[in-house]
Amino acid sequence: MAQDKGYLDQSGNQVVAIVKNLDRDVERGEDTVMLGYGLVLLAPAFAPLLPPSILLPLMAITFAVSAITARLHFYKMARKLSVSLDELESRDKHTFKPITDVFDEHPQQTLAVAFNPLKNLQRTGKSILGGLMINPFWGPIFYMLGVQFVEDKQLVVLNKAVIEVEDKVMPIVLRDDWTE
Repeated sequence: MAQDKGYLDQSGNQVVAIVKNLDRDVERGEDTVMLGYGLVLLAPAFAPLLPPSILLPLMAITFAVSAITARLHFYKMARKLSVSLDELESRDKHTFKPITDVFDEHPQQTLAVAFNPLKNLQRTGKSILGGLMINPFWGPIFYMLGVQFVEDKQLVVLNKAVIEVEDKVMPIVLRDDWTE
């Protein structure tokens, strides 16, 4: 398996390079979650072609794949940041404290915890209730939607931390040039 290079590059300020590359990765993670939402929103277009017994489980699978991909991407970002921070001086490492705090608050868990209905009783209860109110096939969709919400929430918190560090590190002129 190839080792992660981290977020460092050889051009200019290493702290700014880490912030830019991490911000880009956070956006990719958010795009993954949004792709899951978007694909499920397109499901009614396939309703005339597929019966609900096929379409509704496919919607749940779409949420599951999107959530798994987002979670794996989140922890890949944590590993890459860790590798990058090992190469920085201690004063520069302190700059990234808001971001490292987010990764520390969300330690890596196995996906079995997220997908185990017995370990997420509140989500399971809400999913069963929603399934009873609408259609039993909607229960798994609601459960996977809950998993998707957790991954989305992690990325939003991480994005806020990256913006906080970005505001401290990057001059306004540099940020304006970067967004173009």
